[in-house]
Amino acid sequence: MTHPLLAIAPPVARALADGAPLVALESTLITHGLPYPDNVAAARRSEAAVVANGALPATIALHDGRIRVGLDDASLEDLGQARGVPKVSRQNLAGVLGRPGWAGTTVSATMIAAHLAGIGVFATGGIGGVHRGGEDSLDISADLDELARTPVSVVCAGPKSILDVPRTLEVLETRGVPVVGWGTDELPGFHSRTSGLRAPLRVEDAADAAGLVRRQRALGLDTGILFCVPIPEAAAIPREEIEQVIVRAVADTEAAGIHGPASTPAVLARVAELTDGRSVIANLALIEHDAAVAASLAVALAD
Repeated sequence: MTHPLLAIAPPVARALADGAPLVALESTLITHGLPYPDNVAAARRSEAAVVANGALPATIALHDGRIRVGLDDASLEDLGQARGVPKVSRQNLAGVLGRPGWAGTTVSATMIAAHLAGIGVFATGGIGGVHRGGEDSLDISADLDELARTPVSVVCAGPKSILDVPRTLEVLETRGVPVVGWGTDELPGFHSRTSGLRAPLRVEDAADAAGLVRRQRALGLDTGILFCVPIPEAAAIPREEIEQVIVRAVADTEAAGIHGPASTPAVLARVAELTDGRSVIANLALIEHDAAVAASLAVALAD
């Protein structure tokens, strides 16, 4: 039976019943990532990439006390124009479900919802992790613990480059989360194709990735798997260039007294300013690419 807090869209429910390939998509890109109408356009591009590669998209968001799994076009528009929308992770998921209106789901909340619905593959831009200076502030994203406890395959372009990526990898290793380079031995750098860090594991393609997922399940291991896909080369920003920008953006954000959940969107906004919008173009390209790759994994798993 469907979980009482889930509202699963009819096309998604039919796909679940038929064992057809599905890809979950998060909604903080829409609620906190971009202004309207760019946010809705980006969501539609992600959904179209999933469809073009043989799977069905299921964008996840909260609305009026239910977790919506799969949004129609009118709902995407409504969500994209909503104001004052909460950003939801595991910590506040139950609390926000007690309120009316829309809310956007982060990686952690989307993983929870996807797992409750029975969707095993999720595409996003990049995961959260240990923030720079996190050894003192303890500012660590709930995404890492979610990956350690929820068996969903997450396809992304790596940890967001504004983070302390080496410490993020250490936490994932401690939590037992497989971190896998998709066709690469080097961990992708989110805005860049490289990070200077070795990916602990590697798969070549969707069939190889599906084999890894099946072996993980056969072992009874209940962590997620993090598949890291390099950004398309045409949209990438050189690693040395974006690193200089991020250092400045983090310093500017800290000087402004912005901390906690508000820090990531603030730093990303400052990075966008300092790159004259190139980081936004890169972000959109990698999100669309991740959705396409996730669809190929969902198809391989359905086969």
